Amino acid sequence: MPVNERTCQFTGHIHGGASVRLAESAAGVGACMNIDREKQRHVGLEVNANHVRGANRGFVTATARPYFVGRRTSVWEVKVTNEEGKLVSAVRCTIAHVA
Repeated sequence: MPVNERTCQFTGHIHGGASVRLAESAAGVGACMNIDREKQRHVGLEVNANHVRGANRGFVTATARPYFVGRRTSVWEVKVTNEEGKLVSAVRCTIAHVA
């Protein structure tokens, strides 16, 4: 995701909400790959984020890995990193798999 005027706070640093949106999107893609899309859909249930470093230029990347994938829920660890590979946000997302 680009770090620019659309994703930054007025101070010029990435907005925490933008990082969370990216992280939940990455977790949602992972959840979508683990459900029967003809019978279920996925929706965000809970998000917890720790923003540990700012970013004011370039791009950030989200990498989602499952902690748990069940029939009705999945829990994802998402790391948002800058172009140097440094952690910007550590996010945990719980996704509901609903019929």
